Amino acid sequence: MYNGLEVRVPFCDYRIVEYAFNLPWEIKAYHGREKGIVREAFRGLLPDSIIDRKKSPYPKTHHPLYFRLCAEAVEEILQDPSSPLYGILDPDGVRNLIGHPDRIVSPWYGQLMKAPQILAYLIQLDYWFRKNAVRIV
Repeated sequence: MYNGLEVRVPFCDYRIVEYAFNLPWEIKAYHGREKGIVREAFRGLLPDSIIDRKKSPYPKTHHPLYFRLCAEAVEEILQDPSSPLYGILDPDGVRNLIGHPDRIVSPWYGQLMKAPQILAYLIQLDYWFRKNAVRIV
């Protein structure tokens, strides 16, 4: 990802990760393709339609209803003193994001994360903090 390393099964063995990390770019991008060496390694084991398909970014929704529902849920979090995020988030800043989502001109994280995904992330944080009884002191 942008600042780190995302490893997915079946590539979780640290030895494979260390080996692949140290490969020269020309090998990693074999035949000028992203993940070229991985594609070539699995040629004959996976269908060509999978090996040769274009990389697709993380899915996201553009539906206005999704944004509205996320905005409503975040507004509830902003007003809930029992939320672990209460007092951490800048309510005016979050409301500014809700009121002007198109002001984010470049993704916040990864390839596609803009206003709806930031709001969804805040909802997930609130849920996870509550579920795991996280207290911020």
